Amino acid sequence: MVRDHKYQVILIAALILFTAAPSLYADIYMYVDEDGITCFTNLVPTTPKYQVIIKERKRFTKSRSTNRYDKHIKEASRMHGVSFPLLKAIMKVESDFNPKAISKRGAKGLMQIMPSNFKTLGISDPFNPRENIMGGALYFRQMLNRFNGKVHLALAAYNAGPDSVDRSGGIPPIRETENYVNKVMEYYKMFRKG
Repeated sequence: MVRDHKYQVILIAALILFTAAPSLYADIYMYVDEDGITCFTNLVPTTPKYQVIIKERKRFTKSRSTNRYDKHIKEASRMHGVSFPLLKAIMKVESDFNPKAISKRGAKGLMQIMPSNFKTLGISDPFNPRENIMGGALYFRQMLNRFNGKVHLALAAYNAGPDSVDRSGGIPPIRETENYVNKVMEYYKMFRKG
């Protein structure tokens, strides 16, 4: 009973802490280890022992037009020989059409290009929609070439890196990457119909 009370106190304290700051946007996970220590994280857990105790609050954002960058996507599609709806699907999943998007890892712009790739992809301003789309399309074309036109593997490489795909001999067993490939393929089908 004492342990249950202690658990409830910790849970309430965590809820107050994590809901008091309006700028926090992440799922909160918790588990109690074998020594009775309560562990919290806002990162994707590496063990199934964690359970979600606070679900991410969605920030209100104005809906972005899915057609705003079609001119640049069409140009990149023609130049690099990558399907227009596939490029659009990648952009949707990567940034939700936000040209100012920056990931936790530092990827920037509509196609979420890592800074280490800017120079080789000809990007001087990652927040310039045309430059970012052209660079992302070029990089995706490189991944398609490397993986013999296999779209699923090229998408996995775009997300997790080509070396990770090589080491795995397929889509790496990383939940984020598996979800990424599935989401892009869902949007790809949707944009092909549209």
